[in-house]
Amino acid sequence: MAVVREFTLPDLGEGLTEAVIVQWLVEVGEVVAVDQPVVEVETAKAMVEVPCPYGGVVTARFGAAGTEVPVGAPLVTVAVGAAPEDSAGRGSAPGSANGSASVTVPADPAPGAEGAGTDAAGSGNVLVGYGTSGVAARRRRILPSAAEAPARRSATSAPPTTTNGTATNGTATGDAPGTAVADGPRTVAVISPLVRRIAREHDLDLREVRGSGRDGLILRTDVESAVRALGERQSAAARPAGTTDAAGPVPGEERIPLKGLRGAAAEKFSRSRREIPDATCWVDADATDLLATRRAMNVPGAPKVSLLALLARICTAALARYPELNATVDTTAQEIVRLPAVHLGFAAQTDRGLVVPVVRDAQGRTVEQLSAEIARLTDAARAGKLSPAELSRGTFTLNNYGVFGVDGSTPILNHPEAAMLGVGRIAAKPWVHEGELAVREVVQLSFTFDHRVCDGGIAGGFLRYVADCVEQPALLLRSL
Repeated sequence: MAVVREFTLPDLGEGLTEAVIVQWLVEVGEVVAVDQPVVEVETAKAMVEVPCPYGGVVTARFGAAGTEVPVGAPLVTVAVGAAPEDSAGRGSAPGSANGSASVTVPADPAPGAEGAGTDAAGSGNVLVGYGTSGVAARRRRILPSAAEAPARRSATSAPPTTTNGTATNGTATGDAPGTAVADGPRTVAVISPLVRRIAREHDLDLREVRGSGRDGLILRTDVESAVRALGERQSAAARPAGTTDAAGPVPGEERIPLKGLRGAAAEKFSRSRREIPDATCWVDADATDLLATRRAMNVPGAPKVSLLALLARICTAALARYPELNATVDTTAQEIVRLPAVHLGFAAQTDRGLVVPVVRDAQGRTVEQLSAEIARLTDAARAGKLSPAELSRGTFTLNNYGVFGVDGSTPILNHPEAAMLGVGRIAAKPWVHEGELAVREVVQLSFTFDHRVCDGGIAGGFLRYVADCVEQPALLLRSL
């Protein structure tokens, strides 16, 4: 007699709490072996083929491709010990494809008969949080219809009863992955060994933790939050009575309100750090030829071309090669938005603080036009006459902190932009040029980017192209 076993999404490690179904690797009615992959899922870390620890006939699949499944939710049910013909009718029953098919189980098998010849020996393919090797066999009665599934789930989360002093809730107790763990007067819903280890290391009683997962499952985030709360309570208890965290005013200290331009900048910096997972890479470049090119451009009687304008033109050329970086992230829709025009911001220090004027449609401007617009916006910024439109909706920022005499920096991204190029001071340094040691004008370039919009390969390619153009300005002719 076949016994139906339900296989749920296991803990895939590193605190991951859900996965998205990419594709099913088995069909309803198909015979599967122990440890055969049944579904391919995508987590926040990687694509994973999930093996099933049971062998038998697939009687139901839960969820279509693209469905997000939380840890502990059912993936498939398998009729263990059933011959293919035994479940032929069930596999084609309405609701059995990508749904919650039901299988009628006449009676429990005789002791020792469950899964005979299939998973009795145990699964050798173990993911974090589950596996069958060395785990005692567990029996579960499956209710006869999908309509009764909610009742089954509520039964598993019902308050535990006590038998011979051991807390139970209808499942086997112990420390086996995938089951609730009996811990004192009640059953603790934990499936991850990592969760239990973190709790042990911090002397945390899991009976005091409320799980946020399915059916009260305690997740890694629950334990970490409880550990933080425990530490705060211990710190508060250790402080002398009547003291507070905030120190009182100190005689002679000066307090500056975070308001106006300074307050707006502080809020934007804080938001950038909270929301954007940024990373920075950097490289030294020989800027000797770039300075020579600028001198050649600034002939008498012609409008002056600034070094910042040349760097801005290099940036627009690089963004044309790597459009992934002229983007932003829509956190509400969970989408990367690539933008068609380059609105280039540049950092300008004024008496009122740091501002970032924006050159509109920089990708369509010549070096001479960029130089004129940067000069106009800089003068307006220092006079405090920039309009809101001239300070907003930038898509990429060029930050020349070399004017302060520093070599390098890891700047904070100008939220919600995805990238920023930083330029340090240009200084005479020893450099190997054409196979010989020489004194050259060297600059350090740093590139900070939002790691959500690209990987290190894109960021490195962008920075390397910028450095090559700094060292060989003639490369710009290819993009003109």
